[in-house]
Amino acid sequence: MRAYDVGIEHGPNYLRVQVKGTAYRLQAGYLLQFMPAHRDVKDFTPKELDVFAAYVIPENAWYLIPASLLLGARQRWSLMLSPVAPPVKKKSYCFECYREAWGLLKKGRRELARYAH
Repeated sequence: MRAYDVGIEHGPNYLRVQVKGTAYRLQAGYLLQFMPAHRDVKDFTPKELDVFAAYVIPENAWYLIPASLLLGARQRWSLMLSPVAPPVKKKSYCFECYREAWGLLKKGRRELARYAH
């Protein structure tokens, strides 16, 4: 059992991608949780994943978020995404810049690991 769902190959790069989805509307956005799906699986680590691909089902919106942002020193278990309207609380919705960020899949692991929040 691996921590990632999909492997993406681009040139010499091979990225490990964990795919998560949400339809849970909470006020002006959607709540996304990215804990492992199985109880017997340990938490995700930055050594196992490179990118989270988050899909907001009702809005048909994708977010590509470097795993280093979520699994670093300040590990997060959930976040809010706001594909419907500009967020009221900008700090709460700080991942909007990763909406449809398909270009991240062309980057190497080392480059993605340097992303910090």
